[in-house]
Amino acid sequence: MKKLIYILASAAVLLATASACKTDFLETSNPGIVDKEFVFSSVNNTKAAMNRVYAQWISVADGSFLGNGLYYALNLPGGDDSRHPEGYGNQLQRHVPESFYENGAGAGAYNIDQMGGPGSYYTAIAYANNVINAMEGSEAYKEYMAPGAEPTELSQLYGEAVCARASMYVMAIRYFGDIPFAIESGVAASGLTARDSIYDFVIADLERVIPHMFRSGSVPGYGEDKNAFSRTFAEAMAGIACLDAAGYQTRRPDINYVDGDGNKLSFENLGTTNTAAGNAFYARRSDYKKYYEKAVTFFKAVIDNPGNVKFYDTDPRAATAAGQQFGNPFQYFFAQMMGDESNHAYADESIFEYALTWNVSNGERPYSNGRVSNGGGSNAFPCKAYGQGRINPAYYWGVFDPKDMRRDVTASVTGHSGGGQEIIIPFTPNSKASGGGLSNNKFDEARQDIPNVLKQRRSGINGPYLRMSEVLLGYAEACAQTGKDAEAKKYLAKVRERSFPKGQANTDAFIASCGSLVKAVLQERDFEFAGEGEHRWTMIRSGLVFEKVKRVKELQAAMIAGVESQGYYKFENGNEFPAYIWTKNVDAKALYGYRLTTQCPDESDPVLYPGWRGENDDWEAAGTAAGCTNFKNLKFGGAGMNQNTNLAIKGLFKHIDPDSAEAKALEADGYKKVEYGLNLAKSKTEYVDNLFKNFDYTSAPIYLVPFTHNNLKTMNGVTNGYGFTNEAL
Repeated sequence: MKKLIYILASAAVLLATASACKTDFLETSNPGIVDKEFVFSSVNNTKAAMNRVYAQWISVADGSFLGNGLYYALNLPGGDDSRHPEGYGNQLQRHVPESFYENGAGAGAYNIDQMGGPGSYYTAIAYANNVINAMEGSEAYKEYMAPGAEPTELSQLYGEAVCARASMYVMAIRYFGDIPFAIESGVAASGLTARDSIYDFVIADLERVIPHMFRSGSVPGYGEDKNAFSRTFAEAMAGIACLDAAGYQTRRPDINYVDGDGNKLSFENLGTTNTAAGNAFYARRSDYKKYYEKAVTFFKAVIDNPGNVKFYDTDPRAATAAGQQFGNPFQYFFAQMMGDESNHAYADESIFEYALTWNVSNGERPYSNGRVSNGGGSNAFPCKAYGQGRINPAYYWGVFDPKDMRRDVTASVTGHSGGGQEIIIPFTPNSKASGGGLSNNKFDEARQDIPNVLKQRRSGINGPYLRMSEVLLGYAEACAQTGKDAEAKKYLAKVRERSFPKGQANTDAFIASCGSLVKAVLQERDFEFAGEGEHRWTMIRSGLVFEKVKRVKELQAAMIAGVESQGYYKFENGNEFPAYIWTKNVDAKALYGYRLTTQCPDESDPVLYPGWRGENDDWEAAGTAAGCTNFKNLKFGGAGMNQNTNLAIKGLFKHIDPDSAEAKALEADGYKKVEYGLNLAKSKTEYVDNLFKNFDYTSAPIYLVPFTHNNLKTMNGVTNGYGFTNEAL
């Protein structure tokens, strides 16, 4: 959580860069060209020009591919880990593409203007092109970019512009497939360029600037510089581009697929052609392994010299004075992300974060990507959090190992009342904590040092784009794909073992259960990034989309059938999903000295287990610190008021017979029987039938987004494929 530093330095910069593009259009030619005389009049002017690039990059990141927009609508709820909280019929503009356009059959009838085109991406690309082209046009460029030249401030800034452009193209390809390609200022892109040739360009471009950039922690003028594209970022980004280039993707048959040198490509197909979607096919290029080899080199360079980026094998936090215990290094990353700026600048494991400002910036964490709340839009404890990406119950109960400490960081069975109390979240479709099912738990306003109770979407939590575990698992994947099994297993174990009690990760057994080392690494990636919008793309590029979708649908159907037939369903991992649970509100402050729970030290304690939930320890103080003096929404706080803020839960993972002596004893102790699994069964249509609706597990998945009507009107040679219409509906 930071103050935005990307502020234009002078009126001259503002005039030089102020001409912005309308994001409905693919304006790639002239969004305020920066000339070389201006850029090279001083290093400060070059930095000011780059500030404009960063500002647009952040705008696109938070508005489309990491916060709101396409990420909000597709990535968060569109993997095997997560789903949409509302009923299918209520959000067709999101649910239809989320379900792969109902196996492609729904593409032709889909309103292409509903999801939004790639215009903002191209504005960011155009700003980067302006800086890149201006710098390349100077005599100084030849000196600071000469082979063997040491990094300078100018070569670093040039590399930052290249990183901005490269990352935009990589993300645009994920959403749109084959796209227009522009690298020259003042020259508009036209037609569609094969994505493979763009990957080749991006990878070579990053490789070219890497030696001339500074590593994270030493970028001039940036302090901790997790908010700057460093050499560390460039190497990691190049590795990610290689993984994407090597992966399976759905393609249209009317594109001439060539590599960066113009050579025609051959493909390895998977599944069947999707005839309902313009005969799209699902394939990876036949020479895919060379990209895994490149990825090995790029990722290993980060591992060998990460700069100031860390990876924690152990949790550095000590127990608090109140007695809260930790011991979960995975949890620590998210705790840092939610900390106050006086305590830290950026999370230690981050390679890049984009900065947002408390109570100033619009942000989606935790509103759409975090723990849910029934609070209103303002003056609530905490304010409304919608929870766009809810966790599939089968993933939580059946896929996660019960010993995996990432599970409870990833998902919560409870949300916030909005008045300072913890409540169970029903499975009934809903857009708050009153329903919608398991909440993402990685971001929670109640955990911030200064929670923003003033207004929703103003938490100030930064956007995490890259962190060290992605590098380690990317390296393990690339090694596994190229026969370097010992290295792959080493780094798989490094990530896996930190999230289990010592000696209980059982990496060998895990690999065996997954069926191969490659699948084990990819599944581990899923555990590491569950609920963060990673699963959808990973299961597509890995070719595992058919089996992963099939698994989660079948598991959810089985757990509902078990609840209906015998009152519970038992998973292979030993967890039992029950028809009923028993809950009781308790005064956690009196019992433990705190309300906000951490890593659970005692799994028999119904208040502390599952962990990482509860309520803020002092909402009144938090509200006062935030500038709110209206506490009328609090359900506790004054003399004689209800202090029972936290929820004790019994029977969540072990079925309790409602007629048993145990159940009667719980009820005598003040616990209430709550319809739980039966509540899920009542929403079977949403959790089974409408989850990846009509997917047939063989046709090419239609995951891409169409160009809008305005895109098609303004760009020569651009058409929609994949069965989408080229006319406005």
